[in-house]
Amino acid sequence: MVVHSASEQVLAGLDPEQRAAVTAPAGPVCILAGAGTGKTRAVTSRIAHRALSGEISPRHVLAVTFTARAAAEMRHRLTLLGAQGVQARTFHAAALRQVRYFAPRLLAGRAMPELLDSKVRLVTLAAARVGLRTDRAAARDLAGEIEWAKSSLVEPTEYVVAAARALRDTPHEPTKVADVFTAYEQLKRSNGVIDFEDMLRAAVWGIEEHPDVGEQIRSQYRHFVVDEYQDVNPLQQRLLDAWLAGRNDLTVVGDASQTIYSFTGATSAYLVDFPRRHRNATVVRLVRDYRSTPQVVGLANAVISQARGTEARLRLELSGQRPPGPEPDLRIFTDEPAEANAVAARCRSLIDAGTPAKEIAVLFRVNAQSEAYEKALTEAEVPYVVQGAERFFERTEVRQAMVALRASTRSIPGETPLPTAVVEALTAVGWAPDAPPAGGAARERWEALSALVQLAEEYAATPEVVPIGEAASVERPVTLTDFTEELARRAAQQHVPTVDGVTLASLHSAKGLEWDAVFLVGLAEGTLPTTYAKTVEQVEEERRLLYVGITRAREWLWLSYASARSPGGRARRPSRFLPQLDRSGGTERASSGTGPARGPERRRTQIVSCRICGATLLAGPDRKLGRCPTCPSDIDDELHERLREWRQRMAGAQKVPAYVVFTDATLVALAERRPGRSEELIAIAGIGPRKLGLYGESVLALVAGAGVDDVCPEKTFEISS
Repeated sequence: MVVHSASEQVLAGLDPEQRAAVTAPAGPVCILAGAGTGKTRAVTSRIAHRALSGEISPRHVLAVTFTARAAAEMRHRLTLLGAQGVQARTFHAAALRQVRYFAPRLLAGRAMPELLDSKVRLVTLAAARVGLRTDRAAARDLAGEIEWAKSSLVEPTEYVVAAARALRDTPHEPTKVADVFTAYEQLKRSNGVIDFEDMLRAAVWGIEEHPDVGEQIRSQYRHFVVDEYQDVNPLQQRLLDAWLAGRNDLTVVGDASQTIYSFTGATSAYLVDFPRRHRNATVVRLVRDYRSTPQVVGLANAVISQARGTEARLRLELSGQRPPGPEPDLRIFTDEPAEANAVAARCRSLIDAGTPAKEIAVLFRVNAQSEAYEKALTEAEVPYVVQGAERFFERTEVRQAMVALRASTRSIPGETPLPTAVVEALTAVGWAPDAPPAGGAARERWEALSALVQLAEEYAATPEVVPIGEAASVERPVTLTDFTEELARRAAQQHVPTVDGVTLASLHSAKGLEWDAVFLVGLAEGTLPTTYAKTVEQVEEERRLLYVGITRAREWLWLSYASARSPGGRARRPSRFLPQLDRSGGTERASSGTGPARGPERRRTQIVSCRICGATLLAGPDRKLGRCPTCPSDIDDELHERLREWRQRMAGAQKVPAYVVFTDATLVALAERRPGRSEELIAIAGIGPRKLGLYGESVLALVAGAGVDDVCPEKTFEISS
């Protein structure tokens, strides 16, 4: 009776969908869990409910996920629920534990090979063996390509065909990569070491080829749970199938709309096909979002509603459960420095208003974008930490480039234009100003050095003013020496240790995390989606990346892009994924972000800029105010009160709601902007010719100082239809 009571207690507080997932019968269960819908609570409650009711034993459960942090969180929650003894581990940790335990039996007494922490060193040696010179970035890309192949169950002899079929953007010619792959495997064997993929394969081999090992593992683990199932790769699925050995007590949890790691070999195919592979599967959808406000949830739904392809078949429309919050703040800036400075200023104001710095994040597509935000936050005296990557000036390639730039001050003529001098110096360290190389690490290295060239161009655009007398001065072009000193200054400023600060992170590294306030920056075509997204599938993954970014925000969300990369630079378009923006440069009908995006209006909307900070205004209320909601108000409170009283009287006389006369936002705009002429009045969004004719004279009189009694006669005012 006590056990039954404890199991029922686990169900307390669950919503209907979570309860359905927890109480689903034994057998294959697929939980499609949207962002913020409580998937960890649901899956741990399912394990605990089954254990406390006596249906299963905790020690017979193996729960696997993809990060040690997620596994630790799962173990912690299970302990709180009273289900101690469950094994919650990553795929690699579970496999390593089993291989080590059975090594004496599998290896006939031989010592278990050493496990490589990183492939890079051996890959570098393998590349040299086949006549390919590589730097560290190129070696990392080759290692990543080998990891993709092994995770996808592709052998060296199969690599060329498999890479072509998968449309891989290979770091070298596919045949050359295959040669490196072959040499790498040979070097591993001769050195008596294995990598992580070998270890997963060893676990599979131990179960499939040694019946006694397989029987012992199947006796130990009878019930399986897999978190983040959309991120499983073919090798991990092969291991899961070996563990199951035809049994079907399997619960998987995933969200196809958060599939963003396909470049590593992860595939949502197993999640999408789960009901087909398991004909009697129970499928439960968790759609109540407890993380984000309805406004944030609405924008996420609008973005993902346009998704196409396989993953879209399992698309979930989330329902926000939190109280309403502010509308997502969508802004356009003239250039990236202006965008970064505005973000830093808003971070500063959020912190000053009481938001902890650690509850704020700035998210971007590639790590090379961080430099502008590191600089802007430093100048705004906002502490920050870089998530999942080194700070810009601590990156190896940037440090090497700074050494090369200092050395070039002695060899490049002083009259050489700064951008030209920087390009010449960086060419000496292997950078080329043409198209970036293939491969993620090599491309990031190229982009980091390109950021230095961009900095040089911006720095050269502001020549130094040198005084030549009491009342005269002359402009002196900045030199390479000046630039190296500027870089050293920036590096010193950004090297200050921080413990609690605004998080700077790429969208990929932000998955699984959440913050009160999130800035999604650089949302321009060519950055998100990246220019390297060539196929429909790759573009759709970029869309899902934005969706993941949006769903990291609990309450406050900022989305922005710069019309040009640098001041005066080439114009670029906003990301195609932003539902509020018209593709021809105008704006769509103002959207609250609480439903799918609607098509553009037939009439193009005039672009309105904030009269205080200059950002483009897209939301209807902001356009009426003529300023961003976060920019300081200069409202005339006394005039605002007279306008409110006048509106109330007019609405009563016309027998209509007050907002039919003028909305609250229009009244605030009138009290802030205080128009003195009809032309200024009709320039306020929401006041058209009809309302100008009806109310214009009265409003202008009120702004000029007239009293409400002076402009509101006692007679009933009627509007002709």
